[in-house]
Amino acid sequence: MDLFVIIALLVIVSAVFSYINARFFKLPPTIGTVLIATIASIIILVIDRVSPATAQYLTTLSKNIDFSKAVLNIMLGFLLFSSAFNLDGKKLKREMRPVFVLSTFGVILSTAIFGLLLFYLAPLFHIHMPLLYCLLFGALVSPTDPVAVSAIVKNSKLPAHLETIISGESLFNDGLGLVLFVIILEITRVGEHNIEASKVLMLIIKEVLGGILAGAILGYLAQRLMKSVKDFQTIVLISLALVMGLSVLATIFEFSIPLSVVTAGLFAGSHSINQDNKEKSHEALEKFWQLVDEMLNTILFVMIGLQLINLPFVNNYWVTGSISIVLILVARWLSIMLPLTFLRRSLQVNYSNINIMTWAGLRGGISIALALTLPITPYRHLILSGSYFIVIFSVIVQGLTLNAMINRTSKSIE
Repeated sequence: MDLFVIIALLVIVSAVFSYINARFFKLPPTIGTVLIATIASIIILVIDRVSPATAQYLTTLSKNIDFSKAVLNIMLGFLLFSSAFNLDGKKLKREMRPVFVLSTFGVILSTAIFGLLLFYLAPLFHIHMPLLYCLLFGALVSPTDPVAVSAIVKNSKLPAHLETIISGESLFNDGLGLVLFVIILEITRVGEHNIEASKVLMLIIKEVLGGILAGAILGYLAQRLMKSVKDFQTIVLISLALVMGLSVLATIFEFSIPLSVVTAGLFAGSHSINQDNKEKSHEALEKFWQLVDEMLNTILFVMIGLQLINLPFVNNYWVTGSISIVLILVARWLSIMLPLTFLRRSLQVNYSNINIMTWAGLRGGISIALALTLPITPYRHLILSGSYFIVIFSVIVQGLTLNAMINRTSKSIE
């Protein structure tokens, strides 16, 4: 299928699903589009078995989309930059300590807890997976997804400080999550006894420090360029060039796309480009990126729903998916609770907020995109289907019930 036809069909389908949600379902846009796309995918799978010609176009569309490349190499940079650019830098600075702890130690703890629980409990349900692959699965689903989180929390009743912590954590933990995923995947490939510590250290330095440094330097240069001109079209083009340039450089020099664009977005967003009190360029640029964020979010979550068409084997993995959902919630809860136990005074986060932070830790397209990059092994389908179950449950169930969780917790505190 021609690239333009794929893009055109994807935008048309996204517009139709978005309209149906806005007109009839009236759910939050992210949740509504995922729900409608998932229902449509199930209907298409049923129709495809009865009359393949009827479901031909959407089936072909779904199978022609390289979901992994589209998310990781194209959409991710724009979505992360938008979230970082519009995040309140002053609020983030106040909550930086819990954000740092949860986006580093929290991800490592969650990966380890999920992997160990899956390794020891899955055999009870006749599911057998080596420990390394259990940990690899954990690295895929432990980082909260900044795209899903930002789309849900802005329509929630989260207290301001918790919203900042959860949003900030989701922006930064993808970098570490990707590093863990790459390291564990390499260990599964060469064997745990053949992995070199020096290579692991260089990978971490290149991915993390390289990404942050590139984002800071180019973010600073772009901010200075945008501040030196008044033409808004030029300002928008510079911001787009910043995101695209970082994505290309990250692919060439193998540093972290998430960390680089997040760093650039935070830097550019926290330094106003307004030249005087009469100029409103910065505010206009914020609105531009909000629009980009909302449109790409809709398309991304439609793509997530349509991916079900490519996963017909999901029917055989309900048990795996159900176990994975329970275990990731347990791992998320423990990965928040344990740091709070040891660092409660310095983090200044109340224990009563653990349940809210657990339920608001949503997973999204990045988990599925990474799972699709896994090599062909006997465990690939287990991990891929488990990731899909977690993401759908996370966005639809957790997203729809987050406000109820917040209200219930607030009443119990009172």
